[in-house]
Amino acid sequence: MKTAPVSLLLGVCVLLLSALTVCAVSLSVSPNLQQFFTAASVSLTCDGQLGSDGWTVKRDTGSGTESCGAGGRGFGRLTGSSCLLDKQSEPISGVYWCEGEAGEKSEEVNITVSDKEVILEIPALPVRTGSDVTLRCKKKIGGTAAAYFYFNGRPVGPKSEKNITINVQQSDEGLYWCATDEFGSSPQSFLRVRDVYDTTTISPSATKPPPTTTINLNSPPSTSSSSIISPVAALGSLGLLDLILVAALLFWNKKQERTLSSSLSQVTYQDMNFRQSANKITDTHSHVVFSSPRTLQG
Repeated sequence: MKTAPVSLLLGVCVLLLSALTVCAVSLSVSPNLQQFFTAASVSLTCDGQLGSDGWTVKRDTGSGTESCGAGGRGFGRLTGSSCLLDKQSEPISGVYWCEGEAGEKSEEVNITVSDKEVILEIPALPVRTGSDVTLRCKKKIGGTAAAYFYFNGRPVGPKSEKNITINVQQSDEGLYWCATDEFGSSPQSFLRVRDVYDTTTISPSATKPPPTTTINLNSPPSTSSSSIISPVAALGSLGLLDLILVAALLFWNKKQERTLSSSLSQVTYQDMNFRQSANKITDTHSHVVFSSPRTLQG
């Protein structure tokens, strides 16, 4: 009877360890940027607290999935635990992520490679609410250009500036780009924002960030954020599962106690019946012993 509760406890332990493993690995981009000029050098690494053995950097450029360092449809060069994109293996615009041997996926990162005259320096990884993020319009010939910055189709400020600094709030999540009078505009990239209490690193079923499509500056674009399963929510679900398990164990113990109590009461009742029967036999014999004597005729 003790096998079932033990099996349930082991099952919960396995689920908890699986959740921790899934939430442990993320794609690290160095430098932490979304936009690059052609022939740039970019390092992609699968990082995790519980290790990243068996994880591979993958990408989708719109023509299928490719694995870093693989022959045929592979890309990049493996240098230790990192995937390097450089002059020998040029970075290409696409969606990049880490994938485990069992098919687990990290949160995806959109990387844009441009041959334009300017690109926007914007973080590739999610930023925390309350943190400061500085955006710059970087020139292909070097240096920073004074530019107008746009957020979801609207100008951020009234004048051209070298850079802007944002104290990030959740409402700042969306599409950004910069535009100059001399060098034109940069590609668009989506800034992802996470709550300061959200420790999300990856999601087994993470969705792609909005694609960097060209939009009309006069009309706000339609935006959506990545759907991420927070570990806080996952741990909350596991906590609820633990509560259900504890309740099931308590119910099982109560049932066992009631069964044992019922068995004990039956034994007591039968014992009492036995004693009553013994008393009746004693009374019968007492009548025989103490009946009136009769005189025998000789």
